[in-house]
Amino acid sequence: MESILAFIHWDVNPEILPGILPVRWYGLLFSLGFFIGTWIMAKIFVNENRPESDADAILIYMVVATIIGARLGHVLFYQPDYYLQHPLEVLQIWKGGLASHGGAIGIIIALYLYSSKRPDQPWLWILDRIVIPVALAGCFIRFGNLMNSEIIGRPTDVPWAFIFERAYVADPLTPRHPAQLYESITYLIIFFILGTIYKKKGHKLPQGILFGLFLILVFGMRFVWEFFKEDQVAFEATMELNMGQWLSIPAVLGGLFFFVRSLGKAGTPPPFPEVNPNEDKLKK
Repeated sequence: MESILAFIHWDVNPEILPGILPVRWYGLLFSLGFFIGTWIMAKIFVNENRPESDADAILIYMVVATIIGARLGHVLFYQPDYYLQHPLEVLQIWKGGLASHGGAIGIIIALYLYSSKRPDQPWLWILDRIVIPVALAGCFIRFGNLMNSEIIGRPTDVPWAFIFERAYVADPLTPRHPAQLYESITYLIIFFILGTIYKKKGHKLPQGILFGLFLILVFGMRFVWEFFKEDQVAFEATMELNMGQWLSIPAVLGGLFFFVRSLGKAGTPPPFPEVNPNEDKLKK
């Protein structure tokens, strides 16, 4: 009993105002990720002499792409058999789940469509900038998972273990790794790394380097943290690596491709070298 008391008991209500307003912390944090990201992109656009209003257009593309991509990712990667039998439930995004790998694929495709209509914003150019707020949004979303007591970690006896009293598991009093917190902190660090590189180099960076670095860091760390998580679906118990790890491998390889490719173009003049004359003020 004394050992159990030594751990962190996590019994947070997922609703912000339970019994008054059915708004969840997850929904609030998910929304904050998008709106703060839009604010960051607006600052970047002003800094590089692009239309600030385009940040709002990107928000629409991002929201739609994230929800559709993440939902289809969950359906196809984790529970295809179930949804083949219950196809209408695919639309019920509040039931089942969302897969971040699917969301990433959706965003990449959506931004390709976005950039195809704006010749002053090439696909890799926009991806290099969008990954900065996306990393921050990932931090918020994983913290939202913590507030929901979902995507919990494996049993452990480390001093910082959490007892997820509201988790839907057979043994809610078992201390576990706070895997959501591990990921959330990791993505916050990645956000600062990418943001610092952009602030120092800005528009002089070869296209694709931040996007490649993002894929390497985010999905490389995602691969690592999966070792600390409980399996999301039953069939993963028979796999050497779980689904999240298998999906992360091609993402990391893709990141290496874009990163190395961009290094080969280092020193090449950027396609749009002009910047806002107030750049230094905006960075302060």
